[in-house]
Amino acid sequence: MTALALPGGIVRPEFARFTDYAIELAQVGQGQWGAFRALDLDLDAVLDIARGWGRQLEGIERPWLCWNVDSDWCLVQQKLVREAGWTPLVGFDPRVGPPKKVLPGAVVFDFNEHLGLPLLYPHFPLEFAFLFAGKIAFWHSDLLVRREKMRTLAAMFDELKDGRTAAAWVDPGLRHRFWERRNRYWELVGCTTRAASRDQFEKGCGWWMAYWAHPNQKEGRTIRRRFYWDHGAGIYYWHKYAGGDVAAIDGREFEEGHFTKIGNKNYAGVREPNGSDVRRDMSQELVRHFDLKQACEKLELTDLL
Repeated sequence: MTALALPGGIVRPEFARFTDYAIELAQVGQGQWGAFRALDLDLDAVLDIARGWGRQLEGIERPWLCWNVDSDWCLVQQKLVREAGWTPLVGFDPRVGPPKKVLPGAVVFDFNEHLGLPLLYPHFPLEFAFLFAGKIAFWHSDLLVRREKMRTLAAMFDELKDGRTAAAWVDPGLRHRFWERRNRYWELVGCTTRAASRDQFEKGCGWWMAYWAHPNQKEGRTIRRRFYWDHGAGIYYWHKYAGGDVAAIDGREFEEGHFTKIGNKNYAGVREPNGSDVRRDMSQELVRHFDLKQACEKLELTDLL
C-alpha cells in the first residue's frame, strides 16, 4: 500500500470553495467532496488504502468508532462502549495523536497513516465503511450518554440489518420541515452497515460534505442548488430520493450530553484566522468550555472517571 499523492496546489478550481490550497487540503481531511475534486486526488488510491484498513481491522466484533480529541473524554467514551458490549475503535486527529489512556481490548488505529492529511475527521473513514467493517457504530467526540440510553442504542445497533443506516435526526421545525436546504441526518450518534455504506457510495450520497461533487453523483447540479451541503445531507438524500433505508434516532434525546458550541452564545472557537471553520481545534475547544467531571456528574457517570 502506497501513500496518497498530494498535489502542490489547486488543480480544478471549479470545485474549490477557497483559493487557499492549505484550506482545501484541510477540507479533504474533514470529508468534503468539493475539496477532494478541487485537488484532483486519486480516488482509486484512497479506496485501496481503505481496503487496507479492512485487512488490518478484520475480526473486530461490534466496532464503535471513538475519535480522540482529548484523552480523558475519549476514555469515558471507551468505557461506555465496552459496557455496552461493543469494541472501542479509537481513531484520532493527527494534530492530537492517539489517546494517552486506552482500555484493554480497545483498538487504536491510525486512519491517516497512508493519507498524510494535515487533519482528519471521523467522517473521512466513515464514508468508506463498506471497505473495512460489516457494521460500525459512531458518535461525536463531544457526546456522552446515560447508561440506559447507551443500552438502548447498543440494542438498536445490534439488530440493525445489513442495508440499513441508523442516524440522528432533529426536526428543523414546521417553518423549515419542507425546505430541503434545511434537512439532513447527522453523525451525532449512529451506526451503518456494509451494504448501506456501499450503496451510499455507489449512488454518491454518503456522509461527506458537498456530496453534489461525489464522482458517482448523477444529480450534482440539482443537489447543489436545492439541497443542504453539510455532513449527513447525503444520507438524507439517499433516504428520501435514492431508495436508502434509514432508522432515525431522535437527536433531541441526546442534547443533554452533547457538549457542543451549538446554541452556546459564550462559546469561543479555537481556529486559524482564515474566516472559516475548517481548522477548528476541537481538542482545545472541548476542555476550554466544558469540565469532564461536571459532565459526568450530570449524566450519572462519575464512576467512569
